[in-house]
Amino acid sequence: MSWFVYIIEASDSSLYTGITTDLDRRFQQHATGQGAKYFKGRRPVKFVYSEKVDNRSRASIREASIKKLTRLQKLQLIKPCMMLSLAPYFILLKTLLTLSL
Repeated sequence: MSWFVYIIEASDSSLYTGITTDLDRRFQQHATGQGAKYFKGRRPVKFVYSEKVDNRSRASIREASIKKLTRLQKLQLIKPCMMLSLAPYFILLKTLLTLSL
């Protein structure tokens, strides 16, 4: 069974790190108040990072190492993922610019 380490951006722009075997289910649990107490006073907005790991032990170790990072270090970890999610928009923009020249 695969495990995932994830980071969720909360409604107050804070970052929450956790582990799960099912990302969609876990997000719904957080959104409906059945997940971590962390989301009692804030809402989960979106996943900003996820990483697949082999087993629960490795997921827990990776989660702990991410939780030790400063906010800036977490943002640096997240940045490549955010750039990948924007890639289709950059391709579209490049295409549109080429067509207009």
